[in-house]
Amino acid sequence: MYPVKIKVVKKKDLLIVWDDGKQDLLNLKMLREFCPCAICIAEREKQNKLYIPIITENQFTVKSINQVGKYAIQIVWNDGHDTGLYEYTFLKKLSGKENR
Repeated sequence: MYPVKIKVVKKKDLLIVWDDGKQDLLNLKMLREFCPCAICIAEREKQNKLYIPIITENQFTVKSINQVGKYAIQIVWNDGHDTGLYEYTFLKKLSGKENR
């Protein structure tokens, strides 16, 4: 399973077309909220269940997307944050969360 096309749609979603022909549309704000980098994970773990992150539009605007090997993408956010590697399996899991 790997993407054959990745594109930002209307500056709010990430469209991923997979090699099996299926497509996922992931909200950029959600992708930023679930950033898989160590810093963001540690920050989320420090917060209690009632914590609501405040994310500005600048933080979920995509500057660029880079492929990392054959297993992930790196999203460079407009505010400069770029340490999260979004593995393809992680993106598929997030697409399931969003569709619930």
